[in-house]
Amino acid sequence: MTALLETRGVCKVYGGFRALNDVTISIGDGELISVVGPNGAGKTTLVNTLTGLLTPTAGEVLFMGQSIGGVGPVTLTDQGLVRSFQLIQIFPQLTVAETIGAAVISRQNKRWRLFARLGADVQVSARVREVAEIFNLAHRLDTVAATLSQGEKKLLDVASAFALDPQVILLDEPTSGVSTADKHGIMKILIAAGKKAGVKAIVLVEHDMDLVAAYSSRIIALSGGEVIADLPPERFFADARLIETVIGKRRGH
Repeated sequence: MTALLETRGVCKVYGGFRALNDVTISIGDGELISVVGPNGAGKTTLVNTLTGLLTPTAGEVLFMGQSIGGVGPVTLTDQGLVRSFQLIQIFPQLTVAETIGAAVISRQNKRWRLFARLGADVQVSARVREVAEIFNLAHRLDTVAATLSQGEKKLLDVASAFALDPQVILLDEPTSGVSTADKHGIMKILIAAGKKAGVKAIVLVEHDMDLVAAYSSRIIALSGGEVIADLPPERFFADARLIETVIGKRRGH
C-alpha cells in the first residue's frame, strides 16, 4: 500500500526533553487510524508534526511523497492535508452557514471580502448547503454556532474541515464533551461524510476506547514519545498488558 502520510524516524526534542523518539508510521488509502496513549505520550506533538506546525528535530514527514516538515497548516491545507480547527471556538457568533462558508471561501482562494461573498456567491452558497446536508446541519444554517448543542458544535467543527476538500483529515477527539449516547452517531456521520467527500484517510486522536475499537482499521499507540504498538483492533485489544500501558486497566477511561 502506497503511503499517503508517513513519518520516517521522526524525533522531536525540546531542550533536554525528547517528545518523540524514532517514530515511523505509515497511513494508507482507505484507513482510519486511531492514535492513542496516556497523557504525555507524545500524541499532540505527533499531530502537530504531521500537520506542519512543528519541524522534526530529526527524521522526515511525508505527504503524498513530498517532505512537509514545518511547512505550516495553510500550505498543507492547499495540498489536501487538513486538521479540524474548531472555528466555533474562535468565532462563536458566526452562523453555521458563515462558519462553513469561511472554509469554502478559503478553499476557493476567495479570501478577500470573506463574508460579503456568502450571500452573493451562488457557488459558495451551494457548497455550504451541500456540506451542511452531509453533516445533518442544513436546518441550522442560520443558527448562531454558540447556541448549537455540543454534538452539533462538534459536527460543525469537522464540517468546516471537510469543506476544505481534504484527501487526509486529522481529527483531535471529535466527540469530546459529547454524551456517550451521541458519540457513535457522530462517528458514523463523520465516516459516511468522509466517504461521500472522497477523503482517502482519517487520523483520529481519541481517548474513548469504545470508539477506537468500533471504527479503527489500525491503532497506533504511543508511550514516552515512542510507538509501542501499530496493530489492527482485534490484536490491540487482545493484549491486556498493552491496554494497561496505554489507558489503564479500565477500558474506556
